[in-house]
Amino acid sequence: MLDVAQQVKEKIDVVDFLSKYLKLTPAGKNFRAVCPFHKEKTPSLMVSPDKQIWHCFGCGSGGDVIKFLMLFENLEFFDALKVLAEKAGMNLDVLGGRDFKTYDVIYKAMEAAKEFYRTNLYKSDEVKDYLKDRGLKGETVKEFELGVALDEPDAISRHLLKKGFSITDIEKAGLVFKTERGTYWDRFRGRLMFPLYNHVGKVVAFTGRLLPGRDDTKTGKYVNSPETPIFQKSKILYGFHKTKNDIREARSAILVEGQMDFLMMWQDGVRNVVATSGTALTPEHLKTLKKLTDDLVLSFDSDAAGQAAAEKSIDLASSLDFMVKLLIIEDPKLKDPADVVKEKPGAIAELLKNAKPAMEYYFYKYITKNGEVLDLKKNKQNLKIVLSKIKNLASSIEKNHWVKKLSDISKISESVLMEEMENIKETQALNSTKEDPLEESETEFSRRDLICQRLIGLAMNDKDVKEKLGGYLEYFSEFYKDLYSGKKLEGSLEKVAELISLRFSFENTNLKEDDLKKEFEQLVHELKLNYLKEKQAQLGREADELEAADKESEWEAKAREHKAVTEEIHALKGKNA
Repeated sequence: MLDVAQQVKEKIDVVDFLSKYLKLTPAGKNFRAVCPFHKEKTPSLMVSPDKQIWHCFGCGSGGDVIKFLMLFENLEFFDALKVLAEKAGMNLDVLGGRDFKTYDVIYKAMEAAKEFYRTNLYKSDEVKDYLKDRGLKGETVKEFELGVALDEPDAISRHLLKKGFSITDIEKAGLVFKTERGTYWDRFRGRLMFPLYNHVGKVVAFTGRLLPGRDDTKTGKYVNSPETPIFQKSKILYGFHKTKNDIREARSAILVEGQMDFLMMWQDGVRNVVATSGTALTPEHLKTLKKLTDDLVLSFDSDAAGQAAAEKSIDLASSLDFMVKLLIIEDPKLKDPADVVKEKPGAIAELLKNAKPAMEYYFYKYITKNGEVLDLKKNKQNLKIVLSKIKNLASSIEKNHWVKKLSDISKISESVLMEEMENIKETQALNSTKEDPLEESETEFSRRDLICQRLIGLAMNDKDVKEKLGGYLEYFSEFYKDLYSGKKLEGSLEKVAELISLRFSFENTNLKEDDLKKEFEQLVHELKLNYLKEKQAQLGREADELEAADKESEWEAKAREHKAVTEEIHALKGKNA
């Protein structure tokens, strides 16, 4: 599979590919861009056409075209490889190994299942009447490829077996499950089927809703596909493959709970919308949206469960520095956005204009009642809840704004509120998103490593410097001696060499010759000093061990060596004074 990945990368130029996602500007022989994987204003992502790699010096993310697509579209390796292979016109059915073929057959099974379910829907007047009654138009049903799972125990398995799929592959796709008796039953029976797509438009799972008149107390009204090699529910947002460009253009995303809410809003002309498909909002969902916008409007059901989900989602999004608002449906007869669109077409757009900042919602919920401020001396817990929400905000500016607002409402001084807020312990839930798996930090280099890397970077760009640097290799570790020689740059050596080249391009597009020579002398001096200090420390440790072992003669020799190095350090410092 690695050979196949290399073949795909050779067909896809990193600059051409990334230019479809980022605005690239020349930086010497390389290109730079604003990194989409963390918040920044100054471009810190570098792209090397020679090395066919990219690296961000802000967050540490980097790699090849496959890694970029994985991060940007939130895809697994095989999914990203498949997308790129298709762009390159390569047939992975022929080139792919066993692992790829396992993934590919699941995709094909899901596609075949989707077509089977779609066909069933158009044969059912009952379901078409139900969808019409819910307010869905035929073009919406067609656009999102809704279907029907027959109310039979083995309809999909029989259909896919006839298509040539094995029962093992059908089970891996999550379409059937094995009973204790060893027989296979369809997972979805008697249900309206919503295909779930990954972010490049491939069907990876389904949500099935019980059809009217059916009763299944064992599994509930909604059933989702289990997690499979191609489906992780924490990463998929329903409708995102259709709406990501709308979200980018609107610079705002509307997040709803269910597929029906999404479909009705889409149908009503609100296109910058996604749904969590009834699952809890996750950091992965938010990271996907963060690449397109910082503004998030949440809409959850007005019942107790919906409000609890809304509060958790607000806290999670706020901790990731989103500006969060809530779409408030005040009519008690209307439970969710789908109801609003059905009963009052066009009204959802007006509700969105009046969406309330999340913190105002918390003030309304915990601090005021019927427009009157609660006695916070008697309701200290409510005050602490709101302060914990403010503390969870990522932006210090926002924190100060809402503390001031709370002070105005509660008539408690800002300093007292600040002190109280600092004493509140942040919960595990609020802190759980602070480690970002997307932001892969660079290896922790020592100061001496960084000096060596910078010197090699200077040498790569100037022959005279490279020749001079050859006289100071005694201060280099074996690793950097090999890197300097440029022979057999493989593995870690190759990665560090690529990093040095990109960093030099990032920091010094137009380095003047005089500045280069001056920096070289300073770095060599610091390298020698750093080397001697490390040697001094090592000799000190060895002398202590000899003294403890009562080896006087050996200790004296080591002490003299330590003294000589110490004097050399003093002389070097004096020379640079």
